[in-house]
Amino acid sequence: MNRLRYLPAIAVCVVAGLGSRAYGGYLPEFAAEYLGDVLWASMVYFGVCLVWQAAGIGRAMLCALVFSYGIEISQLYQADWINAVRGTRFGALALGHGFLWSDMACYTLGILLAAGVDRVLIRRGPGRTCPRIYPRKRKATRARSRPK
Repeated sequence: MNRLRYLPAIAVCVVAGLGSRAYGGYLPEFAAEYLGDVLWASMVYFGVCLVWQAAGIGRAMLCALVFSYGIEISQLYQADWINAVRGTRFGALALGHGFLWSDMACYTLGILLAAGVDRVLIRRGPGRTCPRIYPRKRKATRARSRPK
């Protein structure tokens, strides 16, 4: 599978996420509050798929969750140097400012949604069937004799 299929998904997440922050006043309050975090986690999932092409959907989800949760938990650390990094625009977008449990829920939702998009739209290309998250084990079949 061509890993470049994930670039448009990442671009959509970045543009929509930045738009949700810049134009949050035009969105419903709930969406303005949480949509950026959902999209950020979706972008992380697609980034994992871009970098680690051999990962199945389950492993990519786990990797994206660990990364996202790690970033959120790192916000409990408040040293001057990391707060200076968080004070920049890129640092704030990448690392956030303060730990929130609601962000953990948003990350989980974003990664689940991204995995669904990946399964239905990205990994299923022309002429391909939808891959399973966990492949089924095939049942052993008996050899049948052919009528002559």
